[in-house]
Amino acid sequence: MRSNHRELKKRAWAANLEIARRGLAIYTFGNASAFDRKAGLVAIKPSGVAYEELSVEDIVVLDLEGNVVEGRLRPSSDTRTHLVLFREMPGLGGVVHTHSTYATGWAQAASPIPILGTTHADYLAEDVPCTQLMTAAAAAGDYEAETGRQILDCFRERDPSMTPMVLVAGHGAFTWGKTPEHLVRKHFERKHGTDAYYGQGDEGRASGEERPRRRAGTTTRQRPRRNGRPEEL
Repeated sequence: MRSNHRELKKRAWAANLEIARRGLAIYTFGNASAFDRKAGLVAIKPSGVAYEELSVEDIVVLDLEGNVVEGRLRPSSDTRTHLVLFREMPGLGGVVHTHSTYATGWAQAASPIPILGTTHADYLAEDVPCTQLMTAAAAAGDYEAETGRQILDCFRERDPSMTPMVLVAGHGAFTWGKTPEHLVRKHFERKHGTDAYYGQGDEGRASGEERPRRRAGTTTRQRPRRNGRPEEL
């Protein structure tokens, strides 16, 4: 049967394949979504499908209330987190969630990632923030929707367009932006920065005073344009 939303599904599919290609998740962990704001539709990876077996046809399309519009599989268990972000953060066109080793380690420790090098500083002028730990009562309810609300709480005094990433305490990393195509790269470069930090040993790590900071009033460097929680256990 011909899909009415193939282009949207294809964008989500390509972003999900890049997660596996860049080593940002294992097995079926992690997910990427693409959002068509005009149509009010989200395309996201299905739950429990291995990346090497994922096809465009497997991608699930939903409306912002979580009703399946197209797809035969169950959508990612993190879908409700994505939907909260799409509903509440203006301008988003995609969300990516991964379980890269060290970023997940910081999330499990409920600690923000400090600015450790110029790659980090290219993307934002502060530490990668971390949400508060979820209460037992909240976790016992709608965990995924509550995860979205935890992120929103973390950004009450932050601009999500200036800091397009977060660690969810006890879970993992999320990024967002205008298109899903470039979000996996943000995850990969953040992974590179945290991996390099751990590779230095304690004696080689920069102190808080030595960490690079973007100068006030400057913007990120322009690059050339080019053509923890598993989903299912």
